[in-house]
Amino acid sequence: MDRHQCGEKGPGSAAQAADWDARYSERDGARWSGRPNGRLVAEVVSLTPGRALDVGCGEGADAIWLARSGWAVTAIEISDVAVIRAREAAERAGAIVEWVCGDVLRTSFPAGSFDLLSMQYPALPKAAGEAAVRALLGTVRPGGLLLAVYHDLSDEHREHMKSHGVDPADYVDADDLARLLGDEFTIEVHAVEPRIDPPPDNPHIADVVLRARRR
Repeated sequence: MDRHQCGEKGPGSAAQAADWDARYSERDGARWSGRPNGRLVAEVVSLTPGRALDVGCGEGADAIWLARSGWAVTAIEISDVAVIRAREAAERAGAIVEWVCGDVLRTSFPAGSFDLLSMQYPALPKAAGEAAVRALLGTVRPGGLLLAVYHDLSDEHREHMKSHGVDPADYVDADDLARLLGDEFTIEVHAVEPRIDPPPDNPHIADVVLRARRR
């Protein structure tokens, strides 16, 4: 009921893939709730389905929800462990998704080919370069929508992440992404919003939402 292919992984992304594989392998069952992100559902439910690219799809809940809502979905994730779980979940749900295991900033997608570019809590390393991020943004066709959602991190949480070897400053955030949109997009929303339907006991209760439409 789906397709699975491998994208490109360079030396840096290979280490990132190994790190995420290890995180997903910490438990035998699913790491995440299996529910689509509430903000994605709220923003997309009224749209006419088209082609969607789900960046950092994890175990596939968002991609499966989009597919079952009528979207033709390509979903990319750097962790092969997560993609295997996503593919199995899609089969159980009867959802057709094109799964790609690879680094989205090293994987080529045709320019202007997606009606929706969904990035729910993405981890895009700045080290990949701005040209790679702009190429990703360029996959949105005119009239299409970018929806990027980030955790609204407090200073305390940033320090906590750094103490575990992850510095949020090393990754593209909503402000960086908004700047890279340039004149090719109209920003409709760039704001902190309450998180919709968060998992129980989750410390992230607010999102930074960036919604922009390709001109």
